[in-house]
Amino acid sequence: MHGGALAGWLLMALCAVSGAYCLLRARAGTPQERRTARSEAVMGFGMAAMAVPAAALSPPEWAWAVYAALFGAAALRALRPALGGGHHLHHLVGSLAMVYMAVAMAPAVTGSAGGGHAGHGAAAGAGGIPLLTGALLVYYAFYVLGSAGRLLPGTAVAPAGGTGLAARHPGGSGGGTDGRPELATACRLTMGIGMFAMLLTL
Repeated sequence: MHGGALAGWLLMALCAVSGAYCLLRARAGTPQERRTARSEAVMGFGMAAMAVPAAALSPPEWAWAVYAALFGAAALRALRPALGGGHHLHHLVGSLAMVYMAVAMAPAVTGSAGGGHAGHGAAAGAGGIPLLTGALLVYYAFYVLGSAGRLLPGTAVAPAGGTGLAARHPGGSGGGTDGRPELATACRLTMGIGMFAMLLTL
């Protein structure tokens, strides 16, 4: 990646861990929750694969077409549920963003000796559309900020004569007793940061 090997390995590790956690989430919950977790796992592992530094592994030229086809299929799968809005719409945007990045990086595979992940660097700039890249960056910036806000514990005003300590709101974003809602949000936050970082290199 354009940020150097260390940044690439770090991003790869974060996305892989997020994908693995999403797989664990896919083992329980309602059918809708399992489908959502599987979609997020595919996204996490796909991002991890794309973030591997070129110095460690240069993918074959056809890899970018595979990425585009995989996430194109994911986008089609998310299209109908996305009409209802909510998190399905975010899945659709994420899948289309992955298709866009795969297509933008593909010319760098054939056009430079640096190989596949060189597409995260200067060579991929020719393949990206600045306006579209900027719009996606704005979207993910707001998404990351919103996800981070949901991780903040809710507070309740202490009654008069109380201890004066802020109490965690039981129905707030941090109110789950088993920690799973917070972990799921943290997982999505991590992948949102990863998407933002990858888009920055286009």
